[in-house]
Amino acid sequence: MKIFIFLFGLSLVIATLFSALSTFVLPRAARSQLNRIVFGVLRRIIAVIFRLVKDYARRDKIMAYYAPIGLLMLVPAWYALIALGYAAIYWALGAGDWLLALKLSGSSLFTLGFIVSESTLINVLIFSEAMIGLILVALLMAYLPTMYSAFSRREQAVNMLEVRAGNPPTAREMLLRFNRIHGLDKLSDYWKIWESWFADVEESHTTLPALVFFRSPRAENSWITSAGAVLDAASLTLSSIDIPFDYSAALSIRAGFIAMRRIADYFDISYPTEPRYPQLPISIRREEFDAVLDELSAAGVPIKENREQAWLDFAGWRVNYDRVLLVLCSLVMAPETPWSSDRAPKLKIPALFIWKKK
Repeated sequence: MKIFIFLFGLSLVIATLFSALSTFVLPRAARSQLNRIVFGVLRRIIAVIFRLVKDYARRDKIMAYYAPIGLLMLVPAWYALIALGYAAIYWALGAGDWLLALKLSGSSLFTLGFIVSESTLINVLIFSEAMIGLILVALLMAYLPTMYSAFSRREQAVNMLEVRAGNPPTAREMLLRFNRIHGLDKLSDYWKIWESWFADVEESHTTLPALVFFRSPRAENSWITSAGAVLDAASLTLSSIDIPFDYSAALSIRAGFIAMRRIADYFDISYPTEPRYPQLPISIRREEFDAVLDELSAAGVPIKENREQAWLDFAGWRVNYDRVLLVLCSLVMAPETPWSSDRAPKLKIPALFIWKKK
């Protein structure tokens, strides 16, 4: 019995340390079931609150605290599990009854030192537990500046997009403003900026997944709806605007849907891996597409004559990111934006960290 309890405690400590390492240290996407449970339980609590709050502005304020509170909840969860694991080890080694073992573990983990042991082996374990407690605090302190640095880089591009694509951002407004202010030939440089942005978001939002839920400073902005507006603008440019083919726009689209898919993979969100139109329809209707082209044409944007082929080409680009864009909009509760969150599916709570593939 004592051997089993000892192994249970050791396994609990190791599993908790693995969760902390995968969250704070490991420079790649690594899932932690404990993180999923903590964030999932918190989202269930928020879902109950949302039943009483219908206004989006108030919901946005509540959701702004979701990721920060979830991160802070991880530390006490880790401490509780480590304390329990070490208490099981102390009890198995004969340090005393369960109550004394828990007191010894808590005293060691929080470096209070009000309980000691005469056993050399137990004292070594006490020192190791105290060291783990200090390391977890130090990791959290080092983790937050890294996260907020990535958040700042992401939001800088989102804020700059408001100048070029309106608020909320739309592909139509972006193309109209570029044509009126910069000229469509300047779009090539902008696609390269967003290609780099997508690569950065892919790396940061899978390595630091809580960033997915960090909301923009302004309630009407969102990283995911901004990404959708840029991807739609690039798709419209390649499919419908009568200018030379721009490979940088195609590369930006590819970088965008790859980034979204990698983020979706982390949350076990299913999506078509090799989508093709018309076998897989898109959420944009042909009438909406034609209405945008009519507005662009009326503003002097050169539009290709073959509207049917333009629609097929646009749908061929959009199908690559259509499904994953809409689901991510629902996942982060993005503000309503044309061609993205305004048609996003309703997802069951708890999605988030305990999402399962279907």
